[in-house]
Amino acid sequence: MDGSSRKIRVLVAKPGLDGHDRGAKVIARALRDAGMEVIYTGLRQTPEMIAAAALQKTSTLSASLF
Repeated sequence: MDGSSRKIRVLVAKPGLDGHDRGAKVIARALRDAGMEVIYTGLRQTPEMIAAAALQKTSTLSASLF
C-alpha cells in the first residue's frame, strides 16, 4: 500500500447477550491479515453502542455479526 492510499477501517461488533464471539474474532483476524485496520468492540454491545463506535471511529465499513 503506497503513502497515498488510505487503509480501510472496519468495525466488528458482537451485539446482543450471546457470549460467543469466536466468529467475530475470526473475521477480525482475516481482515487484519488482509491489511485492514480492525476495531473490535467486544461482546454484548447494544445497537446504540455499535452506532456510536462507528461514528466515533469513522469506520470505512461497519460489519455486525449476529
